[in-house]
Amino acid sequence: MAIKRGFSRRDRICEQLRRELAELLRTELRDPRVGMVSLTDVQLTPDYAHAKVYFSTLAGSEQLQTVQAALDKAAGFLRGELGKRIRIHTTPQLHFIFDDSLERGAQLTRLIGEAVALSEADQPADVEPLANSSAESVKPL
Repeated sequence: MAIKRGFSRRDRICEQLRRELAELLRTELRDPRVGMVSLTDVQLTPDYAHAKVYFSTLAGSEQLQTVQAALDKAAGFLRGELGKRIRIHTTPQLHFIFDDSLERGAQLTRLIGEAVALSEADQPADVEPLANSSAESVKPL
């Protein structure tokens, strides 16, 4: 059984694709509909023919369809530019997928904060936590 060391070749290629695509979106793509887009992950199929490119955007949910359409339209251009920058056997077709994990994480953080605030509001102020009590205040029976 071979020992896996470091990242696999596919992982390294995925990361390189993500970096190059981010650079292309920032410098080469002139579509104003794209705006502020962050690429969160790239996943390649085993034959490198297709790549799922996960993105998040600062545009609201009302603009998500517009951003998605702009990225899908630019996929051919971005694939061609990737082919010039990265030398791999097959330049993958790009499939852009919205990644809502950042929004879900922010929502969960907000909900946890609200739960903690409610818990602190329900705790009476005159009750001291046990961690603050000293051993001297405990009297044997």
